[in-house]
Amino acid sequence: MKIIILGAGQVGGTLAANLASEHNDITIVDTDGDRLHELQERYDIRTIQGMASHPTVLHQAGADDADMLIAVTNSDEINMVACQVAYSLHRTPTKIARVRSTSYLNKSKGLFNNDAFPIDVIISPEQEVTNHIKRLIEHPGSLQVLDFAGGKLQLVAVKAYFNGPLVGRELRYLRQHMPSVDTRVAAIFRRDRAIIPEGTTIIEADDEVFFIAARNHIRAVMSELRGLEHNYKKIIIAGGGNIGERLCEAIENRYQVKVIDRNVDRCRYLAEKLARTIVIKGNASDQDLLLEENVEDADVFLAVTNDDEANIMSSMLAKRLGAKKVMTLINNPAYVDLVQGGDIDIAISPQQATIGSLLTHVRRGDVANVHSLRRGAAEAIEAIAHGDENSSKVVGKMIGEVDLPEGTNIGAIVRNDEVLIAHDDVVIESGDHVILFLVDKRRISDVERLFQVGITFF
Repeated sequence: MKIIILGAGQVGGTLAANLASEHNDITIVDTDGDRLHELQERYDIRTIQGMASHPTVLHQAGADDADMLIAVTNSDEINMVACQVAYSLHRTPTKIARVRSTSYLNKSKGLFNNDAFPIDVIISPEQEVTNHIKRLIEHPGSLQVLDFAGGKLQLVAVKAYFNGPLVGRELRYLRQHMPSVDTRVAAIFRRDRAIIPEGTTIIEADDEVFFIAARNHIRAVMSELRGLEHNYKKIIIAGGGNIGERLCEAIENRYQVKVIDRNVDRCRYLAEKLARTIVIKGNASDQDLLLEENVEDADVFLAVTNDDEANIMSSMLAKRLGAKKVMTLINNPAYVDLVQGGDIDIAISPQQATIGSLLTHVRRGDVANVHSLRRGAAEAIEAIAHGDENSSKVVGKMIGEVDLPEGTNIGAIVRNDEVLIAHDDVVIESGDHVILFLVDKRRISDVERLFQVGITFF
């Protein structure tokens, strides 16, 4: 597939890294020549230096015959105009744009169509990150929570604790111990090494375990892998920017929320906009302020400013002052693995929270969802099966009969409103949403081919 990426920032660079390794023809456009040179040295991609929305630059990037344009610069306006130019001059089939301003997003139905700005898919990183954090808050003790099939099914990552009932036992014991709950462990990461789970696999303390289950069974399964944490009540958010504001709006009706911001005008705005959140003007790295706001009673301290260093320092301070759980937004991918697991319980990467939304539209075949796992080390895909026994490699076959690529397994199937956890004797039907896990991303093209329908299907 020929893809033009506009913007070589963290999102654009992460996307280029993912797509270049999958034999796509990638061209990335940015005004920063040094950043382009860095990406070109690391990946097999073309680079063009110039203003992303200029017709001459898009022509030079190959818009004449591009399959897809992905505009992820830091400017909403440049992204929107670039999609307009690509449509008007080149009729580019698929146009994806990152739009962050709520002013535009609130009017999306009237703005983003072929009569105005012809954008096929809108990506809002702030909203993706907000949803990601909200799911972590709703599932105390989780490291990652992902929705499939409209939320009917969830994939949850947890760290197995020493006193967990399942720790030290074979996986097949889980079904014996919980006969009324159907679940499947999809992947295990042990000391950063992926393990394909089998019935005889023994869970060890500190394993990062990804399991899949129907939404209403998630907490029961979590309790088997770690001591079940109480529901959160008190939450302190450091940073009242776009993400902080969205997060307060999303959770203030269910939790006791305080938000801290340094800017007095922003605090006034938040105080008027938010209904139940307590707004505090100040520096979240001020020990006296945190003590005054009873940080030791906070169930969660969330640092979501635009400054990685400020987020890290305020989070470490909050943890040492007694905050029970600390989650920190980290824009620099190099920092994420360095800080998670010490004073900082969960490091949140906006790039990895966003990348799945983009990859969903790039995957070949009928793909409804893509999620990045372990900060890009693995991937979960929700693919829809089509065809019949003659035209499809999966329809009409039992899961145990499907010739899956190495490092890939099927976790579950959603059929209409029914959740079917994957067992070898479950037969895949046309229209099924099949949830797959890949610990070797080099096999993605093989998985895509599994779900492409042959020419005999009409």
